[in-house]
Amino acid sequence: MDFRQSISSQTSFSLEIAKNVLLNEAKDSNIVFSPLSIHVVLSLIAAGSKGPTLDQMLSFLRSKSNGELNSFASEIVSKVLTDGSQSGGPRLSFANGVWMDKSLPLKASFKEIVDKVYKAVSMPVDFQAKAVEVANEVNLWAEKETNGLIKEVLPPGSVDSSTRLIFANALYFKGAWNENFDASKTKDYDFYLLDGSSVHVPFMTSKKKQYVLACDGFKVLRLPYKQGEDKRCFSMYFFLPDAKHGLPGLVEKVSSELGFLDRHLPSEAVKVGDFRIPRFKISFGFESSEVLKGLGLVLPFSGGLTETVDSPLGQNLFVSSIFHKSFIEVNEEGTEAAAASAAVMTFEFMRLPINVIDFVADHPFMYLIREEMTGVVLFIGHVLNPLQAA
Repeated sequence: MDFRQSISSQTSFSLEIAKNVLLNEAKDSNIVFSPLSIHVVLSLIAAGSKGPTLDQMLSFLRSKSNGELNSFASEIVSKVLTDGSQSGGPRLSFANGVWMDKSLPLKASFKEIVDKVYKAVSMPVDFQAKAVEVANEVNLWAEKETNGLIKEVLPPGSVDSSTRLIFANALYFKGAWNENFDASKTKDYDFYLLDGSSVHVPFMTSKKKQYVLACDGFKVLRLPYKQGEDKRCFSMYFFLPDAKHGLPGLVEKVSSELGFLDRHLPSEAVKVGDFRIPRFKISFGFESSEVLKGLGLVLPFSGGLTETVDSPLGQNLFVSSIFHKSFIEVNEEGTEAAAASAAVMTFEFMRLPINVIDFVADHPFMYLIREEMTGVVLFIGHVLNPLQAA
């Protein structure tokens, strides 16, 4: 599978996860999450798996082999996630970490993948005597790697003396709009909620041409970020249903039709009439194992991680939890977003464009941040109420 096909598979994975999170896990609240962060953590777990568990993980991640997954991860790091702030582009940070109990050294083959492919820091720790301290260490690492935005990816009690391994990933993005919004023109308008009520929220506006596409039942807006000296180009997309209560149906459509995303992205700037999008700030976290099990990924939660540690006790390892936490803020200047994922492993004995178009995002909508050259989706979410920060 080439890189472009791998991107397509990752996008399909992202949208399937998004549908389940948006429609089930957080159907009553604003959300943001990074499917890319979750994908990387699952790929690390796959690299330490064998037998039916590995087969199921490869099928779930839409990949033919661990080699293919590892190659994809390596290319993502080098082609998409390098920092562009020194050349005028978005600031990006992407880091991986592995914390393993000192009694269970990593297998040499797995350690090589961790070091060379995922460029992860590996730290031997004492879970049996210092579980709380290790959890704090992981949380401080995630906070540092996300510029202070993700304070606690591992909640209290999530790590104990039965924990033997933690895989973690952190992603940070800060991009300035290609065309800033004039803050003096930001005014309050009504935003209509799914329950029929409305709230007064600050809306940003502009009279400049915008990348907008009117489709059957919804519109799509693309807001590009300032580009650095390399070829990468990051954009934020807003998927706005025509109907004020149309978000659930639109989420279903976006995630269920193969290639839907690529067929419904605006390609040219058009004149806008009434153009308004709300400022918003969201913090969201969830434990993703039930979502993943509901989508058919069940075996890693019962075993099969035998390629991870160099010990017969590796037969008893299984994934107990996968925690994910994300943050996003959208304002007149641009976007700041971050995400962290942590997988906790324990022992088994423990448990079409037109001339002028309006785009008024005054009711619930879906959004995503995407790199245009490759098509990699970094963040996905929806806004139900711009005043709801968490």
